[in-house]
Amino acid sequence: MQEKHLYEYAVIRVVPRVEREEFLNIGIILFSKKAKFIKVLCHCNADKIQMLSNDFDVEQLQCNLTSLQKIVNGAKDGGPIAQMDMPSRFRWLTAIRSSAIQTSRPHPGMCSDLEETIHRLFEELVL
Repeated sequence: MQEKHLYEYAVIRVVPRVEREEFLNIGIILFSKKAKFIKVLCHCNADKIQMLSNDFDVEQLQCNLTSLQKIVNGAKDGGPIAQMDMPSRFRWLTAIRSSAIQTSRPHPGMCSDLEETIHRLFEELVL
């Protein structure tokens, strides 16, 4: 019998005009403390984003998503947040904020394959 992993995930959203509260799902962050697993998958559809706000800076969004990826990976050039332990990085990334990039509240789950699960959630909730 395969080991089951407790995990948490959050949906990454872009909110081109915060005052309108319209958003598009653009990614998933999945975290499992016991398995020492954290991963992010993102897909930025510039055409859809610009339908919500034609002057939204998609290039800046890409830069921000690159920074997010560095934080998730704990990259040396990812700034002070990237140097935190994995649970602290996940909590920081999923903290409530009112900016152009937001996350849903974390949701729990159980699975036997974390890689398969993040790809399934990405397909279901983002693509």
